[in-house]
Amino acid sequence: MRSLSATERDMVRLVADPGFGRWLEQIRNVGGCAHPIYLAGHTTVRDGESGEVLRHFDTAGEPGGRLAVRCRNRRETRCGPCSRLHAGDTFHLVRSGLSGGKGTPAVVRDHPRLFVTLTAPSFGQVHHLTDEGKPCLPRRDGGMCEHGRSVGCRLVHMAGDPLLGQPLCPGCYDYAGHVLWHAHAGALWNRFCDRVRRTLATSVGIAQSRLRHHVRLSFAKVAEYQQRAAVHFHAVVRLDGPTGPDAPPPDWATVEQLESAIRAAADTAAVLVPYSSALGEQSVRWGTELDVSPIRSFGDDAPVTDDRVAAYVAKYVGKSVAEAGGSDRRLASAAEIPYAGVNAHIRALMGMCWRLGGLRELEGLRLRAWAHTLGYRGHVLTKSRAYSTTYAALRAARADHLRGAPDEELHDLNDGIVTDSTWRYVGSGLSLAESEIAAGIAEDQAQLREIAREIRDGRAND
Repeated sequence: MRSLSATERDMVRLVADPGFGRWLEQIRNVGGCAHPIYLAGHTTVRDGESGEVLRHFDTAGEPGGRLAVRCRNRRETRCGPCSRLHAGDTFHLVRSGLSGGKGTPAVVRDHPRLFVTLTAPSFGQVHHLTDEGKPCLPRRDGGMCEHGRSVGCRLVHMAGDPLLGQPLCPGCYDYAGHVLWHAHAGALWNRFCDRVRRTLATSVGIAQSRLRHHVRLSFAKVAEYQQRAAVHFHAVVRLDGPTGPDAPPPDWATVEQLESAIRAAADTAAVLVPYSSALGEQSVRWGTELDVSPIRSFGDDAPVTDDRVAAYVAKYVGKSVAEAGGSDRRLASAAEIPYAGVNAHIRALMGMCWRLGGLRELEGLRLRAWAHTLGYRGHVLTKSRAYSTTYAALRAARADHLRGAPDEELHDLNDGIVTDSTWRYVGSGLSLAESEIAAGIAEDQAQLREIAREIRDGRAND
């Protein structure tokens, strides 16, 4: 045993445990979750009239007296299996709002729908990829900034270059503006939506307060960190009738009308930053890069279709600031920033969050609590109430499917069933050997899904 590694010794201990088989079954049931949550408790189902016990489950008979459940972390860097599951739920959530299903009527296909990308403004020149082998930032006359750095870059960067997204001159870069934009990005989106509604109402001569009686703005958006570590939004925007997706919008509510309103709102939407004597009066706005594309139905050869948009949004919902070189973990103190495993640009943004978070007038932004996400504290995906289904509904449907058809006895009782459940948290995570086994299970299930997909595609082509 002394000659074995720590993982091998742990593997021997794990396999020798009498409950190993049942533990392995639990980990398979949670898809090889990288950081499962362990619960202890029981659930008892009784007949409400007679008190007869119809079903009972207790973790007392489970290995260690506990049951493993998924961590449900959406971040791919934290848990690949749960991130994949969350991305699948996101795909169905977004697609149902485009083509119907999951409780959303199919008539939404005929409503005006646009795929919109809104970006942050420029906070300073950064290194970036170029087309056709052109220099990054060519400057014919050269020149130096006030900090003694070149204002141009003649290098041709390749994918994976560590310089990509880094500022040419950190001293010239507006780190305070970058952080404050993140802190107000959610409010800026809300202001943008209000501007879209106002522009729509004005264009057809309707009072803004009466617009909801004619048309309803529905959306689903996802936040993504660019290489420069600035958030931008990809959004599906749809116009419905006054009662929601089941009602057609008025004849004047066209794709062209919606696009015009979106472009006007992106130009004018602004949010004031709380005044600070250290920063003066500032406001946040959208960047000049705006992309607006109509969404076509399935079967069209257009580049922006229902499935492609849903897949695109689902792809980014599992990403996080770690994709831009940041961290998924909160910072406990400013002393951690110099030793964080991130690049200098990210450390500078974290440091700015900590400094601005110490200003009394900016306390409400909670910049220190969100320094690890560079000041952005919004959810990765948000949607309007009537856009489509919800994550909770999708998870409940999946649980019912995995559980199978309910017992006929329970089905007949319906409302006569009484459920008594008591659960508590007792731990989380995996040991060295358990992590190895869980990773293998996750890989096997991923390969099985790929094989099943290839079989389905082959049958479809035949």
